[in-house]
Amino acid sequence: MNMEFKRKLMIPMDVKAMYPLDENLAKVKEKNDEIIKNIFTGKDDRLLLIIGPCSADREDAVLDYCKKLRPLQEEVKDEIVIIPRIYTNKPRTTGEGYKGMLHQPDPNQETDMLKGIIAVRKLHMDVLKETGFSTADEMLYPSNHRYLSDLLSYVAVGARSVENQEHRLTASGLNLPVGMKNPTSGDFNVMLNSVNAAQHSHTFIYRGWEVESKGNPLAHCILRGYVNKHGESSPNYHYEDLTRLIKMYDENKYHNPAIIVDCNHSNSNKQYLEQIRIAKEVLHYASENANINKYLKGLMIESYLEDGNQKVDGGVYGKSITDPCLGWNKTEKLVKELANLRRKYRKERESK
Repeated sequence: MNMEFKRKLMIPMDVKAMYPLDENLAKVKEKNDEIIKNIFTGKDDRLLLIIGPCSADREDAVLDYCKKLRPLQEEVKDEIVIIPRIYTNKPRTTGEGYKGMLHQPDPNQETDMLKGIIAVRKLHMDVLKETGFSTADEMLYPSNHRYLSDLLSYVAVGARSVENQEHRLTASGLNLPVGMKNPTSGDFNVMLNSVNAAQHSHTFIYRGWEVESKGNPLAHCILRGYVNKHGESSPNYHYEDLTRLIKMYDENKYHNPAIIVDCNHSNSNKQYLEQIRIAKEVLHYASENANINKYLKGLMIESYLEDGNQKVDGGVYGKSITDPCLGWNKTEKLVKELANLRRKYRKERESK
């Protein structure tokens, strides 16, 4: 084989023993999980907001960001449930560039995946401990989920992974919401096939074991825009896109059909300020169409302490070193505006 086996990494059980989740924190997470599950099953009609940096590049800045989210969550709790987006694996289209904290716990130093595994678990745990938020991460490597399985409340499968069999089957064995993004081609059928696979039982190999999954009724679709044949970004969050996906959901039998709209990536053409308009626009569609209001469960927004992005060695605290993000001031304003819009639309529905 054309690879060097550098060292055998610690198994998840050993890492969990080093950084155990205590009983009190487990109860906090269990409560969060129940709230989030109720949103996907329709028992709770609040909006999920999966929000945070494009990539979690350093623990101190991410933790500061999440601490700012806590009082904001209290202010909007009647309409919005926040899940901090702490993405510690960064997929790269060409394989080049910063691959996330898992690979480089310090983005200015060499790759060290053992330190990365420990840093990632510690970060997710510290957020839970200091803010009461349990978090979202992307499942870039399905076999690594076990390192965080007791900490995460939401998992996303990215546009480049959604057609992969291992991702689909692993998702079928998780007992938390797993969002399947549409592929970069934009094909809704591929995304729905992934959701369908994840919602059913399978027997497969996972971490060297033969396992049987039970099926995940909380697997669902994420619309993130797509890239056309000319390599140009195109959105798929518009009214017609949402109603088309709802029709496709309704033509087949899915558990808890749900839609999350990713306001960045190809939906915004990575123009991060457009997230503000897109988020409000999607809520307007929901106010005009009862089915959209029923199926739309949340939004994804990329946000950090500072506006925009910088190079890895840029040195600005809390500024993204991957895709550009909304800064905190704009984020706080937007979240409050979204809550107010939902209050307004709710009153309008109740008065009809």
